Amino acid sequence: MVATPTHRSSPHQSLVHSYLFLRRAIGVIGLGLPVVLIVGNLVLGDGMRVSISGYYYSEVRDLMVGAMCAVGVFLFSYRGYEPIDNIVSNVAAAAAVGIAIFPTAPAHPMGGDGFVSLLHLVSSVVFFLSLAYFSLVLFRRSDDPTPTPAKRARNRVYLACGVVMLVCLGSLAASIWLFDAATASTRPALWLESIAIVAFGVSWLTKGEAILSDHPS
Repeated sequence: MVATPTHRSSPHQSLVHSYLFLRRAIGVIGLGLPVVLIVGNLVLGDGMRVSISGYYYSEVRDLMVGAMCAVGVFLFSYRGYEPIDNIVSNVAAAAAVGIAIFPTAPAHPMGGDGFVSLLHLVSSVVFFLSLAYFSLVLFRRSDDPTPTPAKRARNRVYLACGVVMLVCLGSLAASIWLFDAATASTRPALWLESIAIVAFGVSWLTKGEAILSDHPS
């Protein structure tokens, strides 16, 4: 009699664990990607690029393309509670793959030379806007009228991450508009993209309850 409920609950527990793993995997890629690209390329003696997108033309190109494709696959596999969750995740997944397969123009941090570069720019904007929407709206929802203290804390993290991504995206647009030799030396696109990607990673790690879990192990 005691074993029956345990047996019935195990498929649900397995599904929950799978989704937690999926969210954490997306978060780990987000946190690690800027570090791996920047440090890895420096270690290989190939210097720094003016943007994360610029690492397509570097010794670590395969890592960048592979990471973005992996994020795309994970996002395609992600299923939320409502249709809008799936729509946003599919859009973000397509954008992630677009970033990987449509390289930016090598002369500019976010493109501007040709149709392929335009596709890269559109994919990048759609990707970050989709992820910001996840953080600001989808992740903060709750059916519980009295969320736990951990859930309230996670909501604050989501809000902060979403705002950071939007601020970085806006600042990135401004830096591109004002792009010249003086600003290029400080690599504003590289640091803004890196901060936005890290915020994306923190948001998904939090959603995977690797941070501020209701059930800390």
